[in-house]
Amino acid sequence: MIKFKLTVVCCLAVFLQPPANASDKNVSLVVLGVAQDAGYPQINCYKPHCMPGWKEVSKRRLATSIAVIDHSSKEKFLFEATPDIKQQFYQLHLLAPDNLYKLSAILLTHAHMGHYTGLMHLGREAAGSASIPLYVMPKMAKFLTKNGPWSQLVQLNNVLLKPLANNQPQSLNKRLVVTPFLVPHRDEYSETVGFKITGPNKSVLFIPDIDKWQKWSINVIEQIKEVDYAFLDATFFNAGELPNRDMSEVPHPFVEESMDLFSKLSKKEKQKIIFIHFNHSNPLLMEGSAAQQLVLRSGFRFAKEGLTLSL
Repeated sequence: MIKFKLTVVCCLAVFLQPPANASDKNVSLVVLGVAQDAGYPQINCYKPHCMPGWKEVSKRRLATSIAVIDHSSKEKFLFEATPDIKQQFYQLHLLAPDNLYKLSAILLTHAHMGHYTGLMHLGREAAGSASIPLYVMPKMAKFLTKNGPWSQLVQLNNVLLKPLANNQPQSLNKRLVVTPFLVPHRDEYSETVGFKITGPNKSVLFIPDIDKWQKWSINVIEQIKEVDYAFLDATFFNAGELPNRDMSEVPHPFVEESMDLFSKLSKKEKQKIIFIHFNHSNPLLMEGSAAQQLVLRSGFRFAKEGLTLSL
């Protein structure tokens, strides 16, 4: 088993403004968070791998979320409503100011803590939002409608539920299409989906949560070949990451397993893969770690907050 030194120096996540000479027709994707549902550092974690985050604000990381910005139509679209939605709304505001860009939709993958609970900030106690389109799958819609406090958001029209269907493309505007697809995961309250996001020039896979790749009826390698970028679940780096827990209870694909599965891809195909959704124990959160170096050496990438891609 490879051991990693976790007491390394982390860098400040930088959120970049759109280039001054950027075309007003540009569509971009920006990473707003890279951590597992509970962020980094995680509550009650005072072990060596968490302490850098407690000691230095710049080393903290937000729960996984991405946004797509259409600079032509002056619209922005948020994927996931995380517990860190306040900070992520602000970062998105810096890139696409609220007085110039409309938040045209929020899209959710499933009903686990880090992916939908930020919706609470849209209610009467906070933003008091008005009819924000919220794209959800059928079970997710039922869960939000039947259970408080989320049902109040629906009743007060803070959000407007918009239905999604498995493998059915959904136009967000004239230049953006999203296609949800079911993936195997713990579905206590809702189904779980990934998204294929298709822009005017490029397309993206976004799969922040999934069980082992072998449990999926779809060939992930073929899916990667069909897109330009693939943000893939990298919750845990390897099987020894949680020494006091049965890792079968959290059957995410380990990064080591994924790299082995994708090892025969061409250099070009490997560069499409961007690992994301890191548990607080994952050494990919640590800037300059042996884990990061191994991923890069193997031809893959890992997400950083502020990473911006053109679509």
